[in-house]
Amino acid sequence: MKKLGIIGLGLMALMLMSMKGDKEAYRFFNAKGDKVKYKNLLEDAAKADIVFFGEQHNNSIGHWLELQITKDLFAEKKNELILGAEMFETDNQLLLDEYLGRQIKEKNFEDEARIWPNYKTDYKPLVNFAKDHNLKFIATNVPRRYASIVNKKGFEGLDSLSTEAKQLLPPLPIKYDPELKGYKAMMQEMEGMGAHASPNLPKAQAIKDATMAYNILKYWSKGKTFLHYNGAYHSNDYEGIVWYLKQENPGLNILTISTVEQDTIDSLNEDYWNLADYILCVPSDMTKTY
Repeated sequence: MKKLGIIGLGLMALMLMSMKGDKEAYRFFNAKGDKVKYKNLLEDAAKADIVFFGEQHNNSIGHWLELQITKDLFAEKKNELILGAEMFETDNQLLLDEYLGRQIKEKNFEDEARIWPNYKTDYKPLVNFAKDHNLKFIATNVPRRYASIVNKKGFEGLDSLSTEAKQLLPPLPIKYDPELKGYKAMMQEMEGMGAHASPNLPKAQAIKDATMAYNILKYWSKGKTFLHYNGAYHSNDYEGIVWYLKQENPGLNILTISTVEQDTIDSLNEDYWNLADYILCVPSDMTKTY
């Protein structure tokens, strides 16, 4: 018996050592900094009108979880799920539709759609999921040439565009609040670097946010869930795209996810509290996609 007891203690010690050696790839926290389970996020997302997955563009865990939540929301919502992304611009909607409808080849789509450098590893699985399950995938972002105009000339630079070009934009004039935290931070960051900070810089960000909000509302309808993939800064602090959505429809049920990186993920840094409804916390040394 004594020998069995010693063996039992040895096994327990090995188990404890094994548990201590576990390495978590990520954790979810709520806005208050409390640890939560993925299933809690999924339950809330299924009830939301709009879900923002705010990513760090090169975060491999974030991209994997984007695909997982897409699959799991589809299992719950079926054809009531709509997908959309910052990574595609409004003038590419026709190309997207043709590819999803199997009217053009994959190569033609990828050659012409101005895809991001990390498209094949990070966004192609999402687009092809939509293709395989006959889901809408919306190109929500402003064509970058028009964001460049705003950066140089302000919103007024858009007034001279053709009627056809304006169809790719939200209705003019663009609402804008320079006091929003995200836009102010952009100006302060540039000034802190000693660079000349043009007041048009955050406006160029705002035209992206306004256009994405406009296209989300254009394709969303009651009873649907629109899952949108974007850089976290476009929806952090319930600003950016979220602010523009609330201007048009304050009754929307919006759920936001943000992605942050920390050296350790046992607890969430207080700086990240209230950043979003759910905060995905990933070790800072996690493998990057680029």
